[in-house]
Amino acid sequence: MSALTILILRHAEKPEEAWPGPGLTPDGVVDKKSLVIRGWQRAGSWSALFGAGLGGDDFPQPAAIYAADPKSLAGDDPSQRPFETITPLAARLSLKPNIQYALGEEAKLVAEIVALTGCVLVCWEHKAIAESILPAIADRQVIPAMPRKWDGTRFDVVLRFDRAVHGAQWSFRQLFPRLLSGDSDVPMKKDDEE
Repeated sequence: MSALTILILRHAEKPEEAWPGPGLTPDGVVDKKSLVIRGWQRAGSWSALFGAGLGGDDFPQPAAIYAADPKSLAGDDPSQRPFETITPLAARLSLKPNIQYALGEEAKLVAEIVALTGCVLVCWEHKAIAESILPAIADRQVIPAMPRKWDGTRFDVVLRFDRAVHGAQWSFRQLFPRLLSGDSDVPMKKDDEE
């Protein structure tokens, strides 16, 4: 079978005005580049949704999981959040996350994942998703509902690409599992227009 499904998540919640409290490592050590408590709750909810079959056909179990390299030397202080977000799911599925690509290496990441088959989940930084990953997956295909900018307040969206065979056109959907209180079912807009 040569079908491919790509599921894209933004890392879970981080320290900011909307989510009080510090970022915390898995061991509870304060770290400004880690998830806040609500982010760890979201990471656990993604694990249940994708790892326990709770989401039905819309949210399939991934066979491969990718996250930005949390130890990248590309930046002075790399974010731990994408890796932390997928850690509970990877543990649940006994998968080793692929963290060989760092922020800024989205073209290499996409070149690898679009050559795969099955179901792949990618967790990344929201600006790089919108600016680099989505356009690289779409390539020259026009996808009307695909956002060009990721709403910085949204941590609750799954972007899903499907194709039947390598080289075929992508279908695209925004999915809203509404796992935590306050999650929305409103699609992100294609542009930053109201």
